[in-house]
Amino acid sequence: MSNITIYHNPNCGTSRNTLEMIRNSGIEPEIILYLDAPPSKPILDKLITDMGISARALLRKNVEPYNKLELDHINTTDEQLIDYMLKYPILINRPIVVTPLGTRLCRPSEVVLDILPKAQKGVFSKEDGQNVVDEKGNRLI
Repeated sequence: MSNITIYHNPNCGTSRNTLEMIRNSGIEPEIILYLDAPPSKPILDKLITDMGISARALLRKNVEPYNKLELDHINTTDEQLIDYMLKYPILINRPIVVTPLGTRLCRPSEVVLDILPKAQKGVFSKEDGQNVVDEKGNRLI
């Protein structure tokens, strides 16, 4: 069993890049397809707390039902936002990665390198061709 978990959307390039950087360190993480299996309220609360961000900072704004629900309203509380994310998991920004070294929203994907317990094993380039890790496993960006 892995001690690393990724809340993953395989349709998202950032999420795919993050997953591949985890694998490039020699670790196969637990993959939670959060759109199919959303976190419970206690888990989502803990993720937000562990990341040290607000619920609003985790909220995806470029998807429906964000506008339909008028979630840009400044008086919407964190509790209300969390309830909406639980009801509509597409509103949860991703990928979220949990490791023994911390929990992060990995946007951009190379943020994951800050919390991986093992070094990169070799070259890694993002899907768009941007080089992230050199042949010696050293971070480039």
